[in-house]
Amino acid sequence: MTDKADEIVALLAPTIAAMGLELLGIDYLPASGSALLRVYIDVPPTDAATRSVGINECEAVSREISAQLDVADPISANYTLEVSSPGVDRPLFGAAQFARFIGETAKVTLKLPQDGRRRLQGEILRVEGQQIVLAVDAQELAVDAANVDKAKLVPDWVALGLAPAQDKSGRDARPGKQKASAGQKPAAKKKPTNKTAAAGSSDAE
Repeated sequence: MTDKADEIVALLAPTIAAMGLELLGIDYLPASGSALLRVYIDVPPTDAATRSVGINECEAVSREISAQLDVADPISANYTLEVSSPGVDRPLFGAAQFARFIGETAKVTLKLPQDGRRRLQGEILRVEGQQIVLAVDAQELAVDAANVDKAKLVPDWVALGLAPAQDKSGRDARPGKQKASAGQKPAAKKKPTNKTAAAGSSDAE
């Protein structure tokens, strides 16, 4: 984050913590005319299993920090304030947040290229101090947290039930959804009958 972003985080974090929530980080995007300040909040890790952030929490935090920002005035230009939950493609700020999601996949944009690349995607293997170790293209790659410009989790849409599972060939693994092989005619569909299955009967025999 920039010095301005660090300043805003230091200003807002105690207020958000007092509301029983956690400030994950911010996006501060200065622009001519009107800047954008996006604040990401979540419940503390100890409460993640029992509660989540909803629209009511976002609105309450927005009211509190808007008043605080008006008084402290860390942004001299006009700006738009947005308060958001992390969502499924959760942004990651700092090494400690990477450590919470070891085993998951992250997409990372670096400030300075590493091994000729600024954009990486791989499994989070471990965190050693400020070094984030990813599995990228079947190799381990250690990235300094200070060199991370932006990072977010890559959702597992299959685990979330929002995408079909695939078999080893990459085809849809749901029954009846496999595509016919090249040159192979799809099986003819049976004509419907008027018979009704008896109660308790099963097609799996």
